[in-house]
Amino acid sequence: MHRRTLLFAISSSTSDTAITVAAEAAREQQAHLACLLLRTLPGMPHFAYGASAYGVMAVPDEWLETLQSCRTAQAARAAEVEALLSRSNTAGDVQYATGSDADIRLLAARRALSCDIAEAADGLREDPEVFRDSVHGILFGAPVPLMVNGSPLAPRKRIFLAWNSSLSAARAAHAALPYFKAAEEVVIGCFDPDMSDTRDGEDPGADMAAWLSHHGCTVTLSQFPSGGRDTGSAIQDRAREAGADLVVMGAYGHSRLRQAVFGGTTRSLLEQTALPVLFAH
Repeated sequence: MHRRTLLFAISSSTSDTAITVAAEAAREQQAHLACLLLRTLPGMPHFAYGASAYGVMAVPDEWLETLQSCRTAQAARAAEVEALLSRSNTAGDVQYATGSDADIRLLAARRALSCDIAEAADGLREDPEVFRDSVHGILFGAPVPLMVNGSPLAPRKRIFLAWNSSLSAARAAHAALPYFKAAEEVVIGCFDPDMSDTRDGEDPGADMAAWLSHHGCTVTLSQFPSGGRDTGSAIQDRAREAGADLVVMGAYGHSRLRQAVFGGTTRSLLEQTALPVLFAH
């Protein structure tokens, strides 16, 4: 991760300690820490959604005062984050915004375009809307991977790659190659593979294992039956059994609507907080 730019998505709930730890790790790795401080707009009064006969939206002064207060607080917090970076002698920058869910997705995606990898900071989950929208913005609007529950700058000894021959899984594997090459072992797990020529092939995961071996990685390939359990829980169980300190997987192989309504592997791994996960879409 030397000389790389790390997008560090934070909210007002992200502690000084979490920011300082990230800043010190970035300094040690000579990385640039691009902090993005996000906050959702205060709730709009219900009657403001309608317009008058002259097409002018009526917004009460109290709401405008609340909005200005939020923006002032964001500016003050951004200044505090800048001070933390300065005290850590870390190369970095701080951008901040208060916006709607669409604004947050757009801002996160745009900032990630000029970064190498993104991290959802500790405390971001305490602002569920910010967490959801920043994650979606990065994964769907930028070409970089996203890590949750851990730092992209930390070394990893044993990595679990959840493999299913999909494009998103392949993108995740390519994004994680520097981690794979530095790890002691890469465990490839295929769950309920379809051993047809048009899906996973006769020996699912063998092509990925060969590719990683060519890069000098020590690879173990396993094919697991889910036993009727959801794949997200199966991945977590097998990763823990393997002693993995990082899971790598493709995100949103199914539509976001289907994931939101019925749940899914990506949603399951995003919601858990015990295992560091590197996602790519």
